[in-house]
Amino acid sequence: MPEVDVVVVGSGPNGLVAAVRLAEAGMHVLVLEAADRPGGGLRTEELTLPGFRHDVCSSAHPLAQASEAFQHLRLESDGLRFCQPAAPVGHPLAPGRSVMLWRDLDRTADQMGADAAAYRRVVGGLAARWRSVAQGVLDPLAVPPRTPLATAAFGAAGIWGTTGVNRVVLRDEPARALLAGLAAHATLDLRQPLTTGVGLLLGLLGHAVGWPVAAGGSQAIADALIRRLEARGGCVRTGQQVQSLWDLPSHRAVVLDLTPRQVVAVAADHLPAPYLARLSRWRYGAGAFKVDWALDAPVPWADEQLASAGTLHLVGSSAEAVESEAAVAAGRVPARPYVLAVQPSLVDPSRAPYGRHTFWAYCHVPNGCDVDMTDAIEAQIERFAPGFAERVLARHVMPPRAMQAHNANYVGGDIAGGASDWRQLAARPVASLRPWATPNHRLFLCSSSTPPGGGVHGMGGWHAAGEVLRRHG
Repeated sequence: MPEVDVVVVGSGPNGLVAAVRLAEAGMHVLVLEAADRPGGGLRTEELTLPGFRHDVCSSAHPLAQASEAFQHLRLESDGLRFCQPAAPVGHPLAPGRSVMLWRDLDRTADQMGADAAAYRRVVGGLAARWRSVAQGVLDPLAVPPRTPLATAAFGAAGIWGTTGVNRVVLRDEPARALLAGLAAHATLDLRQPLTTGVGLLLGLLGHAVGWPVAAGGSQAIADALIRRLEARGGCVRTGQQVQSLWDLPSHRAVVLDLTPRQVVAVAADHLPAPYLARLSRWRYGAGAFKVDWALDAPVPWADEQLASAGTLHLVGSSAEAVESEAAVAAGRVPARPYVLAVQPSLVDPSRAPYGRHTFWAYCHVPNGCDVDMTDAIEAQIERFAPGFAERVLARHVMPPRAMQAHNANYVGGDIAGGASDWRQLAARPVASLRPWATPNHRLFLCSSSTPPGGGVHGMGGWHAAGEVLRRHG
């Protein structure tokens, strides 16, 4: 008899969601994590000074609010609580002038000038059907499609490259800049197809469910999942580096929350050569260069509206965003990078001592880049918040190699588990209607290198657990 029913290797959001779904189905589940703490991208640590709690990777969670997995698990009963900023996103166009993504659709559209009617029609129409849109995006391989009409409407608008939409459809800079800033979350050249879809999805979710932060830090999401798992008889062991599947206790199935590079390393003896060859062709995307700050006061934004935003896109015009992401895609470091920032302590005071604040930002760089981007990032912040440097008590820098050292899945600093262009969305990590299953009937994949891709939604784990239950349940 096996020692456990299922071993999950890796305790990121997908691995933990898979473990919980399997445990709730009555299976005995063991999770093995190489790091000294579980959570993967859901880690919160005192990176700068005592009492300042920083999210190491993921921080704002619109996809967790929209995810079928999290809606089903209802982790509020396990102590998870989210804090909503008044504005999900702020995007400064110039010092003292910004476009804001407010929860209120009309308040947002009123900033769009000649594009106001189109914003209400397209974004508002999709936001009104957000559950169906989210199901279509987060369960993209369902046959037949679960929400065909909403998925078709979203696909018709989202299939285009952002630059084409900004040139042909939109007429005023506020809408163009907001779309470009949202679409740049794809970490792709904004001329690429489907980048508009990323921007639309994140924008409509801002209206529908917000971009909240987890009270106490993103680690709270992992902690809630682990409490649920342990309540169902499961177990998480940290400091367990899996070198080979031969190292595992006896089991009925294994779920790997690993990217293709790690899968090939640990499972080479358990998968056929053609399948391993396909995994070996996996392409990793751009890296992230991240800086965390401990501040003695809030960021001194030139436009006071920005103090209401949880997440900020610090780049200025849409043309600057396009130029920055095109440079990264071409293997160059941008002179004025697109900077994505989050100010969680404004809505979650538990992140810092009384009167103090945490703040973090990252920019995209070529995969594995070793150029220090600290000054470039701080220059973009200072551009829109003069006097920011005077508020800094301490900083912590994580270049791509430090991101990978923190989490081996972040190959070259790629926090999304692989490039998300159209080719690797269609074959993630291989072309299959059931990509979470492998040719080995006991081996399954669940990382962000499987559909639906990066982000804290847990759906890769949810789908992988479904495959395990179909074969072994």
